[in-house]
Amino acid sequence: MPLKSKLLLIILDGVPYRNWRRLMGNLEGWVQSGEARVWQMRSVLPSTSACCYASIHTGVPPQVHGIHSNEVRFRVEQPDLFSEITRAGGKTGAVTHSYWSEFFNRCPFDLVEDMEYDEPDGPITHGRFHTMTGYNNKNQMTPSDIDLFATLTMLTKRFSIDYGILHTCTLDSMGHRYGHDCIEMDHACYAMDGMLAAFLPRWRAAGYEVIVTADHGQTDRGHHGGREDEQQDFALYYFGTASGPESSVLLDQLQLAPTILGRLGVPVPSTMKARAFLE
Repeated sequence: MPLKSKLLLIILDGVPYRNWRRLMGNLEGWVQSGEARVWQMRSVLPSTSACCYASIHTGVPPQVHGIHSNEVRFRVEQPDLFSEITRAGGKTGAVTHSYWSEFFNRCPFDLVEDMEYDEPDGPITHGRFHTMTGYNNKNQMTPSDIDLFATLTMLTKRFSIDYGILHTCTLDSMGHRYGHDCIEMDHACYAMDGMLAAFLPRWRAAGYEVIVTADHGQTDRGHHGGREDEQQDFALYYFGTASGPESSVLLDQLQLAPTILGRLGVPVPSTMKARAFLE
């Protein structure tokens, strides 16, 4: 049976809440026009990228799934969005950093076999990945974001995926280099907002609900991982017809997985204990 709806999750890595609200003019414009809603969401602890990736898709904290740092990577055991959606008969797609493939398909990541795959029987039906091998403060090793947005759009057209995730580290890497209160970050957010804006109406016209958010925040010194509003908090923008809580409600990152399953009409596993925030 077809799923109830289709949804795309866009993860812009490492953007603190205040930079979303003051620098993302296109996203804020759609909130102002009533075409989107926005909330503040708080990440799990530690507010480290890999830990957050695993929690976003499993709905459980790092203390349960066991991904405690970027250096600890394995195929997680808990039910996740990919596995539950494909079990329900849906098709999934991922345009992300290779960590997502390791956590939710197979580990370790094989550069030749896993960079691109189409596996009807796998939890990730259609995967397109990048590694950022060689990353440092002088060379981000990040793909162009417009290429990533186009690749996700290709998956929606070519394979009619029901659920797709896009994850880009550009703004997180810029934050580590420059911090979040500088000319460089102002321009980076402006560029990202413009690139994303070119694709959002197209995704909506194709029948997708869209969530645009981050995995964690980041400080003006370019740090995250600890317990602090700047490190943990980010914005979540929702484009769709569901109703949600008051805009003043602080959302928990663990609510994201059960919310997405609920929108698609997929049963929520018992391991995902947080309450969905969209109905």
